Amino acid sequence: MPQPATEIQESGGVVTPHLRRLLEFVEPARDDVCLDVARGPGPLPAALGPRVRHVTAVEAARAAASPGRGRTSTVMFGTGPVRISGSGDLVGTPAHSARLAHAGTARHRDITHGAQIQADARRLPYRNGAFSLVTARFSLYRLGDPDRVLRELLRVCRPGGRLIIADLVQGTRAGPGRDRIERIRDPDHPGTPSITRLTELISGAGATVRRLDAFTVERPVEPWLAGAHDAGAADRIRAALTAEVDGGPRTGTKPRVIGGELWFTQSWAHIAAEPV
Repeated sequence: MPQPATEIQESGGVVTPHLRRLLEFVEPARDDVCLDVARGPGPLPAALGPRVRHVTAVEAARAAASPGRGRTSTVMFGTGPVRISGSGDLVGTPAHSARLAHAGTARHRDITHGAQIQADARRLPYRNGAFSLVTARFSLYRLGDPDRVLRELLRVCRPGGRLIIADLVQGTRAGPGRDRIERIRDPDHPGTPSITRLTELISGAGATVRRLDAFTVERPVEPWLAGAHDAGAADRIRAALTAEVDGGPRTGTKPRVIGGELWFTQSWAHIAAEPV
């Protein structure tokens, strides 16, 4: 039975193994001036703070968001163990080994050596090429208008700088049922892109994809369902996943029972791009 790994306490706060994997992929440098754009608070700015010269965190609202739909559940991770396994689909860097991770709730509001602002991700208040490192974790599609947001992220990234996109992607065998489950949990879910679609979007916006890290994350269902639209939605998802475990219709989540708990899988990708 998988067990939670020990959290690593660093000056930027608690760094869990899945976040450490992203930090290793980002390769932050001491002289980097960093911009992180997200739909709500997340752990990345605080983790980057001690590793770069300066980090600014932008909290951006979703374009044309529905009233009362300001949740950022795709950014926040409830407590519970998470298993990360490499998919082998890795370009430009050696494959990372499988990890056992603990995804503790990350609410890092004290960004080291940085600042926090609220802004429209489609019209960032910064000059061209202001940052050497620009990051967007689980936010590109959730902010709405991903093409326009992406072009704006690239605009503020200096030539020779790096844009890092970390997001959910469609697994190779997920099927349409996967997004149906996501939309039951969150009616604002914009759909999950394939890796091909995501890399084409980046290239079309005027960037060159330099590295790609794609992998599978296995998570317990209950912490994830804590961010569901309502209790009825959580019950529907729980019932669908349990039915699949018992031989019912596939949901695209690959559920299974581990130690008496219901678990499911997600596919994640980290993409490093450089403005052309």
